[in-house]
Amino acid sequence: MKTFEWSGLDEAQKREALARPIHRVAADVTGVVRQIMEDVAARGGAAVTEWCLKLDGAAPRRIPINTETLNAARDQLAPADTRAIRMAAENIRIFHQATRPQDSALIETAPGVRSRLAWRAIGAAGLYVPGGTAPLFSSLLMQAIPAQVAGVKTRVAVTPPSLDGSVHPAMIIAAAEAGLEAIWAIGGAQAIAALTYGVELEDGVIPRCDKLFGPGNAYVAEAKKQASALLAGPAVDMPAGPSELMVVADSAADPVIAAADLLSQAEHDTDAQVILVARSRAALNAILEEVEAQVATLPRAEIARASLNEARAILARDTDSVIEVINMYAPEHLALQTEDAGDLVERIEAAGAVFVGSWAAETLGDYAAGPSHVLPTDGGARTLGGITTASFMTSMSVQYVNEQGARTLGPIAARLARLEGLEAHARAADLRSEA
Repeated sequence: MKTFEWSGLDEAQKREALARPIHRVAADVTGVVRQIMEDVAARGGAAVTEWCLKLDGAAPRRIPINTETLNAARDQLAPADTRAIRMAAENIRIFHQATRPQDSALIETAPGVRSRLAWRAIGAAGLYVPGGTAPLFSSLLMQAIPAQVAGVKTRVAVTPPSLDGSVHPAMIIAAAEAGLEAIWAIGGAQAIAALTYGVELEDGVIPRCDKLFGPGNAYVAEAKKQASALLAGPAVDMPAGPSELMVVADSAADPVIAAADLLSQAEHDTDAQVILVARSRAALNAILEEVEAQVATLPRAEIARASLNEARAILARDTDSVIEVINMYAPEHLALQTEDAGDLVERIEAAGAVFVGSWAAETLGDYAAGPSHVLPTDGGARTLGGITTASFMTSMSVQYVNEQGARTLGPIAARLARLEGLEAHARAADLRSEA
């Protein structure tokens, strides 16, 4: 991990210390993704199949969620595993049902003028679930359940296949808990292209989706970016690229726990980035020593070490410096392992999810606390939040105006319209106020 003392850095050096890995936006990623997107736009399902065979070694496959596939999945998992998935699903559903946006009451802004906000679910949502080296079935729950609670009619889940072309049995169980009818074994930029354009494949049809969701590697993140830039292309949830975690620790923090949390994100993939912000040199050194001791014992040690090459350790001795680091980086995940963690929360302006105190492990939030773990990366937390039921909905204003209201607002609207040089607007208001 690269180490910095915050007080000794100028503005340019601060930005450099908190820079994301440059290969996340490398030119080769952009070019390859553009090639895939254009090929799928031109040739549809045939192009998707060819790219799947080339990159994943397996053709796209639709896996129905039925009695047969469920029984086969359960046979491969311990009963405790399926119970844990069910309990996590219940917590996610409870949280999102409680936070689902509701239509507002009618608000009278003038006599005879009443308006309200009405919420509606989007038509079709494409849900990208990372897989490959680690089948992240938890990301399926964190997307498909909020979409279900929101009332989305068409939910299309895609996930990269394993090396043998299969999907992990836990993914099947999670899909069932989320009420999905099927899941597609297809990943990468070609999956995003399929959701963007809608394609016909040997196993069925992937419909064109209105909005794309889910985290992924640099290719998936770039594909979502390119899809959203298309004329009449789909909306996207947020920049949700490789995972990020910032841990803030003081002398009271347990170095073993802080190190474990950092490695929990570093093992995600080689593009993940973790940042330690320590309030004292002793805390910083103790945690770094623990990171080195623990990484050697991990099954995914090679991946974690590659991620640690892009890690940062920052010494920020005072509270103002800590807050500056947090808000400048805008982390996807932020763990506050300090005695004043509760006070720090009030000053944080940009973070995807905050875990307050040493008991609030980011891992708990990843799986079972309730809020979705699909969060903005690459600084997106400055303007965006994580997935909620509102992410799968749109709001529209509904306005009710009677004769009294038209006579009250008509002259005002007409005058303002003429002030902007829009005579037709003004006449439309006049016709109602002078009737």
